[in-house]
Amino acid sequence: MKEGKLIVLSAPSGSGKTTLVRYLLHKEELNLGFSISAASRDPRGAEIHGKDYYFLSLREFKDKIKAEEFLEWEEVYRDNFYGTLKSEVQRLWNQGKHVIFDIDVVGGLDIKKIYPDRTLAIFIKPPSIEELKIRLKKRKTESEDKINMRVAKASTEMATAPQFDAIVTNDNLENAKEEVYQLVKKFLLR
Repeated sequence: MKEGKLIVLSAPSGSGKTTLVRYLLHKEELNLGFSISAASRDPRGAEIHGKDYYFLSLREFKDKIKAEEFLEWEEVYRDNFYGTLKSEVQRLWNQGKHVIFDIDVVGGLDIKKIYPDRTLAIFIKPPSIEELKIRLKKRKTESEDKINMRVAKASTEMATAPQFDAIVTNDNLENAKEEVYQLVKKFLLR
């Protein structure tokens, strides 16, 4: 079994990292497999268990933490856990794929610490906090309180950007797509 490389895209919520991950997944020459994160929250909108997230109850999530089944995990908000199951990364490596992650900044940096030489960690930066708030409101998936919580957290997350291998500002989606594609392609070829 050959273990592939790891591509981490992290950003404040609403920065466009999911759109960029989807773009990269469509580039067959990169041979990427999407790491489905586990979450202790209910699905939003049209999210599907086993495709967008593994939706676990709070109890199930905590049991998996105790059993050390996570590569990384974090309590992002009170009683709202997200994490990467070790079995998920192994599943993709067994398919001969490189693994791409769409995860929060703490989780992204944790993966980089565990696999420093095999991980490319890219921080997706929004053009501004104001633009971030506009993007979150356009989603129409969360309350004003939740949006305000995410915006407040974004400032802290933005401070971690220098710890990543690369920072891509998503102020023009087409430019951001090309920039992440070139970064990933170069990393996978070395």
